[in-house]
Amino acid sequence: MQNDNHTGQTPDQKYQNLLGIISSLGSAAVAFSGGVDSSFLCHAAFTALGDKALAVTIVSPMLPQSEITAAKEIAARIGIRHILVEETEIDEEVAANPKERCYFCKKIEFGGILNAAKRQGINAVLDGSNIDDLGDYRPGLKALEELGIVSPLRKAGLNKAEIRTLSKHFDLPTWNKPAFACLASRIPYGERIDREKLERIDKAEERLRAVGFRQFRVRSHGDIARIEVAPEERPRFFNEQFLDDLSASFKSFGFLYVAFELEGYRMGSLNRVLPKE
Repeated sequence: MQNDNHTGQTPDQKYQNLLGIISSLGSAAVAFSGGVDSSFLCHAAFTALGDKALAVTIVSPMLPQSEITAAKEIAARIGIRHILVEETEIDEEVAANPKERCYFCKKIEFGGILNAAKRQGINAVLDGSNIDDLGDYRPGLKALEELGIVSPLRKAGLNKAEIRTLSKHFDLPTWNKPAFACLASRIPYGERIDREKLERIDKAEERLRAVGFRQFRVRSHGDIARIEVAPEERPRFFNEQFLDDLSASFKSFGFLYVAFELEGYRMGSLNRVLPKE
């Protein structure tokens, strides 16, 4: 794992280390989703490399259209060159949705980013994983190592809180953006992934976003939608009219039943089915 010991360093010192790590590459392409980490990494790459930095966004059924739109706006704001790589099909190894799904998905997506970067004369590809990502089940990290992807935020020892603090300092609009993961992460392991399921999840989450929720997931269990929202946002569900309206909306998207997770949103909640190691 690309994780050096940076105990005692301030976020500013880690940021300077980050710029040095990126500068040493000469040129680099950032795997850019428009999230907190990859947006901050794009800012750092552009600061370190200027026009030798490139942002690459994979456009796939796994990524909501709202995230693609946001990525375009953020890249333009930073000033970094930005290209989109279309990935219209869901690979069979990913669609089968094994517990190693993220490994297969990352292998395919970052293979596409590597190819796009090489066509631009760039050999180094960067991903936005930070040191906090080492604490959860993340099979995708193995794929990144196998492909030789550089994880400069981890190498610089930056955690999520520090990245948010630095993002705010640099006036990046993503500094307080809620955590996000691809839509496939809403479907339990072993349940097949298809475009129809991803589209109805996207519509359901967009419905929650439209009425002001910030941190949420719509987990898809067959015909059941299980809603998770941040614990502090749960009181909004204590309203009969709101419940009726939301239920009707979700059912119009294709769900037969709509359920509410009482404990609220928990990152990686679908990983509870995995054996403890």
